[in-house]
Amino acid sequence: MSRYRGVKDIPEEEYVAPGSALCAGCGAEIIARHMLKVLGRDTIMVNVPGCYAISTLFPYTAVKVPYVFAVFGSGAAVAQGIRDGLDILREKRGVNNDRVNYKVVVYVGDGAAYDIGFQSTSAAIHRNLDFYFVCYDNEAYGNTGFQLSGATPYASMTSTSPPLGDSVGNEYGKKDIFEIWRAHRAPYVATISVSHVTDMLNKFEKAKEFRGPKLFVALSICPTGWGASQEDTVRIARLAVETGMWPLKEAVYGEVKHTFIPRRLKPVEEYLKTQRRFRHLFKPVRRDEEISRIQREVEEYWRRVWEKELNR
Repeated sequence: MSRYRGVKDIPEEEYVAPGSALCAGCGAEIIARHMLKVLGRDTIMVNVPGCYAISTLFPYTAVKVPYVFAVFGSGAAVAQGIRDGLDILREKRGVNNDRVNYKVVVYVGDGAAYDIGFQSTSAAIHRNLDFYFVCYDNEAYGNTGFQLSGATPYASMTSTSPPLGDSVGNEYGKKDIFEIWRAHRAPYVATISVSHVTDMLNKFEKAKEFRGPKLFVALSICPTGWGASQEDTVRIARLAVETGMWPLKEAVYGEVKHTFIPRRLKPVEEYLKTQRRFRHLFKPVRRDEEISRIQREVEEYWRRVWEKELNR
């Protein structure tokens, strides 16, 4: 049963204050706001250098829960120390002591999730650390000039993968962090989007049932890096889902289920055209081969999903 069925079910409590230094239209702020509505006040957030770090610049903070700032590669290691300390206090003071029943959340961008921080994260998953790992995936190192990351999709322009000459931009595909975590046998893994808020809230609610590492990967629109209109954040996120480029799914102990299955995909170019980072695919000359490759890969993915659904 879904606890959150519509907008009226969204909790009114706010744990992210307005007026931070984050860019207008930043997807990371929307995700953090709704995440904390579900996880609540008894949450300790671990953050590392990245876009969301500028929401808390000493002595000011936009986060109304305990907040720890860690070095780039050590978010999960710091979460381990916090979790261990809380568990020791719980043993001494009792399970129902409010001061020790905190949830620990590592909230990072794709640079820390896919690349620099993955070593400590992999180790934490292996130790079955009871924590939430939430990645606001803006598909590049957005806070330092929008450089190429392991999450950058094929043909995307970044400051370190410019489409010069015959170059298509990023020539590599995006890492599948969902499958990497699933291969680690984490109890709960999910993708979320700011365009499907009730789906997001229900997944955070469902994750409370599981003890161990829990991953959430959220497509996080970056208006400045993507070259998109700041008022179009939710519309672009919805197009990513409706074109099939951002599947909404979850894996419970490895068993994958899609929580939104489009019966008909919109053309990927409807999504690509909303962003300057893909402009070179359309101007000055339309690059049909690259656009067709992206479309083909999306269709092949969903063909497998549709076949699996028909055989259930």
